[in-house]
Parts: sequence; C-alpha cells; structure tokens
Amino acid sequence: MSLRIGFGIDFHQLVTEREFWLGGVKIDHPKGALGHSDADVLLHAICDAMLGAACLGDIGVHFPDTDDTLKNIDSKILLQKSFELIKNAGYTIVNIDSTLCLQAPKIKDYVPQMQKVIAEILSLQITDVSIKATTTEKMGFVGREEGLVAYASILLNKKLG
Repeated sequence: MSLRIGFGIDFHQLVTEREFWLGGVKIDHPKGALGHSDADVLLHAICDAMLGAACLGDIGVHFPDTDDTLKNIDSKILLQKSFELIKNAGYTIVNIDSTLCLQAPKIKDYVPQMQKVIAEILSLQITDVSIKATTTEKMGFVGREEGLVAYASILLNKKLG
C-alpha cells in the first residue's frame, strides 16, 4: 500500500442574490458564494485535496473558470469527476477532514446532511467524512461576512503491484 496526504483550500466572496451551497447542500441564507460554478467552497477544497494527493494538479486545471460549459455547474459533479480521476490513477480514499471558516450561518444542523452527500459521491462511510466549522471572531473578510473559506485534508491509499 502507498498512502498519500492531500490538502485543499478554497475561498469565495459572499454576495446577495446567489444561492448558498455548502457541502453539496443548499442552505437558506441571505447571501451566497460568488463563483463560476455554484461556488461550493467545501466541495472545491475536497476536490483540490484529492487531486493534490494523487499529484493530478488542481481543480482549476481540470475545471477552469474560463470554460463556459462549466458556468453555474453543480459542484457535486466536479467532486464526482475528481473522484473518477483519482480512481483511474489507482487510489481510494481513506478519510477526509475539513474545516469551514464562516461567521454565519451556523452550520451544525447541516453537517450530517453534508457528510451524507459527500460520503455517497465518494463511496465512503459517513464516519469517514469529518466536517467542522469555526468563526473568525468577527475578524477579517470572513468575520465581516464578506466571504468564507474551506480547508480539507485527505488520505488516499494506492495498492501497489
């Protein structure tokens, strides 16, 4: 076996008149993340962690924001396609650990649903998908509710021979 660790990070600005998608779940909030896709920072960070661990580049390499066919794409599709890329390279996912930085809304009640969505797409158990959240104590762009950040780490396994 060969274990590989990956790390992903994503940032998006929060604006009015956009749906707020996080971890593949639509959350009722007056602001949503701005981006070329649905701007789901958690799924984007997980994609980058997966691709990075397998040394396959990053989300922008495979799904560039200059590609009009990807405009407003559901990030669950990007997650599935990233998963296919690492599977084709011979990897399986052991587990994911992630942290969201946002001042509002509180997401505790949404975490089980996010875990379920991610686990189903990535053929994992819910207990293999950790999602935590923190505020920045009202400091910086996150604290002013101008944006949000997601961090993800992942452990991949590749069977040798």
